[in-house]
Amino acid sequence: MKRDELPATVARAFVRDMRLYFAEQDPIRREQIAVLQLHSLREHWRSKLSLNDVKLMFDEMRDHLSE
Repeated sequence: MKRDELPATVARAFVRDMRLYFAEQDPIRREQIAVLQLHSLREHWRSKLSLNDVKLMFDEMRDHLSE
């Protein structure tokens, strides 16, 4: 596996957490969800990744969530 390929379990966890992120009303809990994803993604990401990057990914992918 290349370092920039996400294992299926990591990708599914990302989508799960993205759903939780958008469903969460508490801004502190939303931040916690994004931080957990940041730590998970950093293990598989080739370049530097920040919390803002994770939030941007969530926002950019929001329209692709199926209900």
